[in-house]
Amino acid sequence: MTESLATWWGLPGLAWAFLGSAVAYGLTGIGSALAIAGVARVSNGVLSEDPGKFGQLIVLTALPGTQGFYGFVTAFLILGFFKLLTPGTVLEPRVGFQIFLASLPIAVVGLVSALYQGKVCAAGVSMVAKQPGEAGKAITLGVLVETYAVLGFIASILLLVAIPKP
Repeated sequence: MTESLATWWGLPGLAWAFLGSAVAYGLTGIGSALAIAGVARVSNGVLSEDPGKFGQLIVLTALPGTQGFYGFVTAFLILGFFKLLTPGTVLEPRVGFQIFLASLPIAVVGLVSALYQGKVCAAGVSMVAKQPGEAGKAITLGVLVETYAVLGFIASILLLVAIPKP
């Protein structure tokens, strides 16, 4: 069976690559936005009682946003490594599909870890409300979830680097 150079599974190589870039940022951005919104709701409740805790709560509130940055960087690397914004760039469908697959670790792990990191950080906000001196422990617990987002980010980068460049 011969493979068409124009499309693979109905999509050309550039479409797969752009889809990978969009998925890397889109899913991590959605996860981060939803997680930050959840933590911010809890933080706002605490701040309505004690505005002086803002400095401690801002870190916990912002922490689930890092996955969105990892996805953005991955999307940017895809665009740059494979010259997707350069007019006339052509990618074989197989390469485009490889790019798409390489985007999945950060996309999926970033989405899920952001949502769960948001839950951990929201619980941390509740802990800081009752025990302000324990903010460091709450942040540390949130960072533990972050570890898996970092691993997904590294996996995507390693996979992208292994793909032959046009």
